[in-house]
Amino acid sequence: MNALQTAWVEIGTLDDIPRQGSRCISVGEMTVAIFRTMDDQVFALEDKCPHKNGPLSQGIVHDGCVTCPLHNWVISLETGEAQGADEGQTKSFPVKLQDNKILFDLGSAR
Repeated sequence: MNALQTAWVEIGTLDDIPRQGSRCISVGEMTVAIFRTMDDQVFALEDKCPHKNGPLSQGIVHDGCVTCPLHNWVISLETGEAQGADEGQTKSFPVKLQDNKILFDLGSAR
């Protein structure tokens, strides 16, 4: 599979994730956190804060971001970039809703 191909796989339903919460999936040796916002948008980030590898899946989801539970770094759900004066980025992955199903682009997680 080349970089331009996608491999969308169903990983659950929107109802599997509470609003402003997350669930994790394993992709090889990596853990990916799937987040749901208050307005039912979904995002996927590697479950590792760029600061000290804190578990982003255990953070607080707010305003299109997640706050790491270890040191309060704020990470954009869309880009994985640290916000404010902090610098760093975690991997982000394509995810989409189709009806109520959450699809993850497995091809992008290599």
